[in-house]
Amino acid sequence: MTQVSIEEKYLLLVLIDCGLKNNQLRILCQLGAKVTVFPWNYPVKQDEFDGLLLSNGPGDPQTQCSDTIATITSWINSQTIKPIFGIGLGHQLMALAAGMKTVKLKYGSRGHNQLCLLGTTGRWFNTSHNHGFAVDRLQGLAKDWKHCAGPRDTENLFQIFLDVVQSYKSTTPINLKSYLIEQLTKSFNNNNASSENSYHPVRKILILGSRDSLIFGQAGGYYDAATQATEAIKAHNIATVVINSNTDLNLTSKRDDSNKIFMASITETSVTKVIEHERPDGIFLSCGGQVALNCGVELYKSGFLQKYSCNVLGTPIKSIQITQDRSLFTQHMTYIEEKVVPYEVVNSLQEALKSAERFGYPVLVRYDVVSLDDRRSSYANNREELISLDNSALIDSSQLFIDKSVKGWKKIQYEVVRDHYDNFIVICNMENIDPLALRTGESIVVVPSQTLSNDEYSLLRSVSIKIVRHLSIIGACNVQFALNPLSSEYYIMRVNTQLSRSSALASKATGYPLAFITAELAIGMRLTNLNNSFTDETFAYCEPSLDYVVIKAPKLDLRKFLRYSNEIESSIESVDEVMSIGRSFEEAFQQALRMIHEDVIGFHPYSRTITDDELNIPTDERIFLLATALRQGYTVERLFELTKIDRWFLHKFQSIIQFIVHHFNSSIIQNKSLLLEAKRLGFSDQQISIYCGSTEVEVRASRQQFVIKPLIKQIATVSDESPTQINYFYLTYHGNQDDIQLSPNKETSILVLGSFFYEIGK
Repeated sequence: MTQVSIEEKYLLLVLIDCGLKNNQLRILCQLGAKVTVFPWNYPVKQDEFDGLLLSNGPGDPQTQCSDTIATITSWINSQTIKPIFGIGLGHQLMALAAGMKTVKLKYGSRGHNQLCLLGTTGRWFNTSHNHGFAVDRLQGLAKDWKHCAGPRDTENLFQIFLDVVQSYKSTTPINLKSYLIEQLTKSFNNNNASSENSYHPVRKILILGSRDSLIFGQAGGYYDAATQATEAIKAHNIATVVINSNTDLNLTSKRDDSNKIFMASITETSVTKVIEHERPDGIFLSCGGQVALNCGVELYKSGFLQKYSCNVLGTPIKSIQITQDRSLFTQHMTYIEEKVVPYEVVNSLQEALKSAERFGYPVLVRYDVVSLDDRRSSYANNREELISLDNSALIDSSQLFIDKSVKGWKKIQYEVVRDHYDNFIVICNMENIDPLALRTGESIVVVPSQTLSNDEYSLLRSVSIKIVRHLSIIGACNVQFALNPLSSEYYIMRVNTQLSRSSALASKATGYPLAFITAELAIGMRLTNLNNSFTDETFAYCEPSLDYVVIKAPKLDLRKFLRYSNEIESSIESVDEVMSIGRSFEEAFQQALRMIHEDVIGFHPYSRTITDDELNIPTDERIFLLATALRQGYTVERLFELTKIDRWFLHKFQSIIQFIVHHFNSSIIQNKSLLLEAKRLGFSDQQISIYCGSTEVEVRASRQQFVIKPLIKQIATVSDESPTQINYFYLTYHGNQDDIQLSPNKETSILVLGSFFYEIGK
């Protein structure tokens, strides 16, 4: 028996331990309860406590927990009513004590993304499950019983339970069902901007597509968003009009009477002409990047959209304006008790110098004092650099932002989806391998995050949802954080309300059709009523669960410019990006490096000697300098001091180099276990042949002799927790069997080769 005491006035609770998670105790104690824990078969007396909790746990509740069921039954049959709260297995035991039955599930209910519906409210919650049994709902409820259980992983359920216990203790019991629904839906009902989310039925929608041409920082990764959105809207028998000057979209889109495409630039002039001619009653801004978003905002501000009764679908214009205006954004984040990166607006060099003294060097100088876009910015590491930057910048702008530096902090992103009815899911989170100040577009990114603790992951996830709900975002939204690697301190960097490069990465990494779903939500569909068009088997509300690692690597093509600098900081440098998938970080990482340049064989060290200065400054070749440094004898701690790259990543890099140093020789291709380990670390046959002085043909022959072949794995969004049908696969050397069987008829199989990344001059 374990007892946890609280000095202040408390409620006396008994918790029957059937497999208790300590977090349940922490929450209850934080809420001011005194909890006594008993083993699962202890006969707890009702008159000694104010309420009973039943923990989750493993096993068959019907055959293994008869003593616990007897205890619950005694509480139920008592003349004195005292609340009982069951979690997971505890909930099943409550049902058995009430006269119901439990059944064994075919696949089990396992994972952090299991759906839970709150009665008839239409509100769904993603919950964590790990059990193979459930209450038999087909049998129905026992006589005189009413089912009012809610989602089982939301912490506010514990507060609701304590409120109910207190009400019975004070002899003024509250209606549990009404109170439960009220508390779990009040955050949506109290949302200040929710009135703008009312859905207006539409007959024709104008979709603003991608911009005229490929530019730095706007890769073609989400150019198919308008195509997805068009198909989604047409599926609901709504006519579409698309403005787009990207020939790829115009050539691949299906054309019919309900789908018109205008070859035009995304400008106020061209959009107004199309609206005047086509008279759409809705406009969708999320598919065209920042250009389309800015165009829609200006048309709204001028009153043109209102004049022609053309409603902005999805996220309200006011919410978009908040995310685009730094001052407004800061005010709203402060209102919900969140923090942005501290900054000051300056009008002169002297003011800039004073701000820098208050923040301490380095500082970030931003040249755009309105938006949160950091593309026009530079770092000043000392007073002299700040004077040089400000003297040139103040010529073009009367004001500047001076930001506190978050150099060396982690860059974390969460991709969140929300509908008009406040249902939401987190598609995935992303972590930059390079610390700030590198932009996401210029950093190698891993999905999902690899170095966050459970508390850090859950904290930032909750904050992301909090922000999205406050701003009344509809559809996909990207929330970006700066996280202090030495503490849990964080700042909100920005919120993207449109489909972005990060959205494209999240969609491809998880197999979740973000653009398709965002368009459906914009026309008023409920997230919980939609299917994932990629899988056809899972709901759109099923939060993706990944059993693989995705690496995004930027394509930096700077050497084709005269007088170029290969240093990379806060400005945009990449022209495109590649994505690789594997069952281990090393496997996906080396594959990504080979994809960004045809001459790169993997995480390969240079033959020359390098210096600390080369490692200290981010450049387009730093990842290979890290390989060289590790081969040269640099320790992980020394590299962390120089680069601030998290030690976890550095240890992974080190494992690749150590394998090269210790295991690569002419005999490796005759050693099955070492050859398999090399493939699982991401080494290609060409790489292995170079390191062991052999040929690629000989390495391949050895693999075939040892039956070392890549396995075909399915991107199913649910980590094989339930069956899915999806033609989205990757190859890996981890595992024991393929997820699919290849077609036996080779004559009917066709291999289609996709395109390469963008390069300057190609």
